[in-house]
Amino acid sequence: MSQNSNLIVGVNEKVKPGKAILLAFQHILSMDLYVFPILLAAMLGLSGADTSYLIQMCFFTCGIATIIQTGIGIKLPVVQGASFVALSALAAIGSTNGMPTLIGSLIPGAIILCLLGVTKIFSKIVNKCVPAYIGGLVIMIVGISLTSTAASGVISSDGGLMNNMVPGLAAMLTLIIVNVISYKTNYRHKFLSLFSVIGALIVGCIVAGFMGTLDFSAVKEAAWFQVPNIFHFGLPKFELSPCILMTFIYFIVLIETTGVWITVSDVTGEPLTDERLNRAVIGEGLGCLVGSVFGGTPLTGYSSNAGVISITKIGSRVVVMTAGVILAIMGFCPKLMAIIASVPGCVISGIFIVICQILIANGLKIVSREKMTQKKILVIGLSVVFTVSSMVISSDVMAMFPSTVQYFLSSGTAVGGITAVILNLVLPEESAEKVKKSEGVVAQ
Repeated sequence: MSQNSNLIVGVNEKVKPGKAILLAFQHILSMDLYVFPILLAAMLGLSGADTSYLIQMCFFTCGIATIIQTGIGIKLPVVQGASFVALSALAAIGSTNGMPTLIGSLIPGAIILCLLGVTKIFSKIVNKCVPAYIGGLVIMIVGISLTSTAASGVISSDGGLMNNMVPGLAAMLTLIIVNVISYKTNYRHKFLSLFSVIGALIVGCIVAGFMGTLDFSAVKEAAWFQVPNIFHFGLPKFELSPCILMTFIYFIVLIETTGVWITVSDVTGEPLTDERLNRAVIGEGLGCLVGSVFGGTPLTGYSSNAGVISITKIGSRVVVMTAGVILAIMGFCPKLMAIIASVPGCVISGIFIVICQILIANGLKIVSREKMTQKKILVIGLSVVFTVSSMVISSDVMAMFPSTVQYFLSSGTAVGGITAVILNLVLPEESAEKVKKSEGVVAQ
């Protein structure tokens, strides 16, 4: 048993190989890794072969980055995945300047991330700009911004509204029911927590099969083996504007990632020390560098996997490193990836809805530990408002802004995270007398 009573298996506890593989697949199946490369390939107009390779490299580089981060970086169960924050910027650079320039734009920022950790500057930045309540707020914002995406995946008319809603709701309700039973029995039946995500996926897929939306035809066509290539899309080209833009995007991604690190730290009960933070950003930079070399994408700690840890109560690094190994192996085997990609998006979205709410609750729990002052109330309220506002901006209004601003506004996480950090820095601290008065107002 972990020292943290909330966990069944602690961060540094060993797990038998067979069990670790099965648990690792829960993390992999809860991720929508194939969605990002499919979207990016469509926006870039890549050929079928290049699209397939981009998907393959997304799995391969995420696996390598997860092993790096969990093994020698932050040394917490953090799964690395493609960051949707970077999607619009990557599409704009690639479609305008070409794939070599896109790859080149990723490299300087990745190196800068490593330098922030090596010089130990990053922990000072976090301590100054991201206090605990801001980290919790960012976690809330991640959950809020992902909820609309998850809900739209379930309530979608593509392929028929009922064909999406019924399997998605079946998966969502299964996950909710299993966790309620697990909670009511005080987690005595450990298997309910251990395999709740897989169970929900199976139920969702069975329902999707009855609805006629489960399609494994792509599995037959996929190849069994393909070796990753270095600089598959050509040698990188370095152009100033794309490099500056992507470096800025990396810093936005770091806010998102820091929120995930804080979540995992809170869920596992492991302290997020300065040393751990600096190692974490080095791990993040190395992972992104690997991604750029093999034609992958900027990576971030996946918030959905922090939610999986909260659900399953399994915090072992062995499980997450096993997930990293499996992801890397999948990068050599397109057929295995095709099986996971065959899980209907509505089923994954149904599970995401629950996970998003868990993230919001976890973030709220961290925020609620702080004594509320007028400043903190303003920071929290305005950050959430700005997050939601960015999510409802129409495409016509979005088109009125410069392209760089569009990149920023396209991510609710980026808008809310940056707003929270800036407001926390610029709003003045209150005097002790005002703090006592504000606490009285909050208590009422």
